[in-house]
Amino acid sequence: MGSRHDFDFLFGTWQVHHRRQTAPLDPTGATGTWSEFDTSATVAPILDGLGNADDTSGTLPDGARFCGHSLRLYDPARDVWRIWWASTSNPGELDAPVEGRFTDGVGTFAGPFEQDGRTMVARFRWVDIDSAHPRWEQDFSFDDGRSWAPVNWVMTHTRHG
Repeated sequence: MGSRHDFDFLFGTWQVHHRRQTAPLDPTGATGTWSEFDTSATVAPILDGLGNADDTSGTLPDGARFCGHSLRLYDPARDVWRIWWASTSNPGELDAPVEGRFTDGVGTFAGPFEQDGRTMVARFRWVDIDSAHPRWEQDFSFDDGRSWAPVNWVMTHTRHG
């Protein structure tokens, strides 16, 4: 059973190291290379603990400035979290939410995702949340969740100060 405290581990300010595949839509994970960059993120509770939000910013490998915002809301009646994402990479748009919960210290959240005109299921996982370096991972399913392509994005967090 989850709770409004599931994301308490994330509150504060972080340096986030990103390792992301440049061709994430390959279902085998065989094509593309990995790019790496760092951002800073600040995460805070909202709505008396029923949600939290974060702002992240940094410079992408191509030198472009990047800013993003996550909104996470807990639904106690259904014991699920929904997570929305918006960024300067897709101005004026709010991604469809992923939905899920924490089980045995791992948060798993999935939902519809569209990129380059292709529809798939995106899955976000929070792992190592009790460590000094909690990690977020993303992978895609191209067959409605029956199978998952290899992880295509990893964010490793290190607390500032």
